[in-house]
Amino acid sequence: MSEQMLEVMRRRSELLSKIASQRGEAAGIGARWQAPLALADQGLAAVHFLRSNPALVAGVVALLVIRRRGVVGLAKGVWRMWKGYRLFTAFSAKLLSRR
Repeated sequence: MSEQMLEVMRRRSELLSKIASQRGEAAGIGARWQAPLALADQGLAAVHFLRSNPALVAGVVALLVIRRRGVVGLAKGVWRMWKGYRLFTAFSAKLLSRR
């Protein structure tokens, strides 16, 4: 083989090994960011839910005014309602998929 071809093959081998190490680094970075991005995704889902259900938000605010238990009481109630809604939708989707 020509000297130039050997040089190209050697350079290709170096680049392939560099690509493999960079791929490993990218996988490590992705693994570290997976949990924070999942949390941010859940936060965005909660915001989307609240924006698509303004009547629910108004009802919760009205309950806060009526009950006067403060922000902590509201936070507990909202959390329970959110979990209950998610449980209800998952359960109803499971029931509807059985048909």
